[in-house]
Amino acid sequence: MKGLFDSWLTWAALSAFFAALTAVFAKPGVQDINSNYATLVRTFVVLLFLMILVLGTGQWQPVSTITARAWLFLFLSGLATGVSWLCYFRALKLGPVSQVAPIDKLSLLLVAVMGVVFLGEKLSARNWAGVVLMAAGAFLVAFRK
Repeated sequence: MKGLFDSWLTWAALSAFFAALTAVFAKPGVQDINSNYATLVRTFVVLLFLMILVLGTGQWQPVSTITARAWLFLFLSGLATGVSWLCYFRALKLGPVSQVAPIDKLSLLLVAVMGVVFLGEKLSARNWAGVVLMAAGAFLVAFRK
């Protein structure tokens, strides 16, 4: 069982599962409140959960051990996450989760392109075909007519 939790694939699959729960739980959560406020509440819960996890498992590390480059990219990632969550919760407030989530998952296409352009990653023709099919699938699920 230990080897299972050492695999990036296991953690990616768990991420997908919990991301799905995020959408399903968030939709009724934003019904009666402002979507930005709902995002604040969600963020507070995430912060509290992570503080307990990091402190409880002894994973805290001195701030001084984080490089300036890491700080920059973690800051930018945090900003992108915050804006993404604000947009996602607003979309959930306005539309059905079964349509919002697939469009949100077009991030798969964007990550593939950005990984190639900005990180120098390589994708084969087969990989690109998969990206196109995922994008097509997102549109087929999201648009009912």
